[in-house]
Amino acid sequence: MTDATINFDDEREAGFGDYFSLLKPRVMSLVVFTALAGLFVAPGEIHPFVAFFSILCIAIGGGASGALNMWYDADIDRVMKRTAKRPIPAGKVEAGEALAIGLTLSGFSVVMLGLASNWVAAGLLAFTIFFYAVVYTMWLKRSTPQNIVIGGAAGAFPPMIGWAAVTGDITLASTLMFMLTFMWTPPHFWALALFMNSDYDKAKVPMLTVTHGKRVTRAHILVYTFALVLTAFALFLTPLAGWSYLVVAVVMNGAFLKGAWDIYRRDEVQAEADKYKVERYVFKLSLAYLFLHFTALMVDKVLRDFGIGGPF
Repeated sequence: MTDATINFDDEREAGFGDYFSLLKPRVMSLVVFTALAGLFVAPGEIHPFVAFFSILCIAIGGGASGALNMWYDADIDRVMKRTAKRPIPAGKVEAGEALAIGLTLSGFSVVMLGLASNWVAAGLLAFTIFFYAVVYTMWLKRSTPQNIVIGGAAGAFPPMIGWAAVTGDITLASTLMFMLTFMWTPPHFWALALFMNSDYDKAKVPMLTVTHGKRVTRAHILVYTFALVLTAFALFLTPLAGWSYLVVAVVMNGAFLKGAWDIYRRDEVQAEADKYKVERYVFKLSLAYLFLHFTALMVDKVLRDFGIGGPF
């Protein structure tokens, strides 16, 4: 009786929410925010309508990547507890539909961004979609424990795309915004993997926690956090960052580094005893980390516009 009920629910007609879920709205929100930050702090002028449409195209491109990812990873998603209710494994959306939506939105977003702003930004968006859907999803995710490290580049491009939409180029400042997100990604996901490891193990995804164990993963989190801290302060040395950014960088990097050190010092007996309390805290802290750094860059841009500059 229970199985019959589940089948009945799964076979209902897909609604707007099911199709929207294909676009990974939570991931898209990060893409939109960091792209907006890159566009906002970039030197030069851009018409408000062009700015809005550029961010919309970047959001659509990010959503297209999500749809392509869900299409290809449907077999993995069915096994993992946290993804089993996604539209395809839940039987709400056909895999072919997801593929068609992903390809259509990919082409639309790239072409329209090129026409609205410039082809440098459009080219970066096209490469980002390709990198996430093909390089990460189809290759890295299933083949190497460094999947998150290298694949993290896909999520790091949006601020660079936003910058390019205004300037039409790639600079040291935009590259450092890319690097901030790139270095943030491994400790962010590995902290999650420490307390969600069984999901990756069941799906046979070679996450570092699965292939090398949690002790090695803890050490990697600490190493990459050091690299992240160095990147964060390197960005302060550019004209983009001022005193607001410095305050955020000192506080957040100090807290994140302490969290990474606490994770490194713990063993699995301690972690399981308190239900991975520290690891969950660091994961939540990582969500605020990126938001506050990019927000501080935008605040400093406003202050500069009012003649209140930073040290550089």
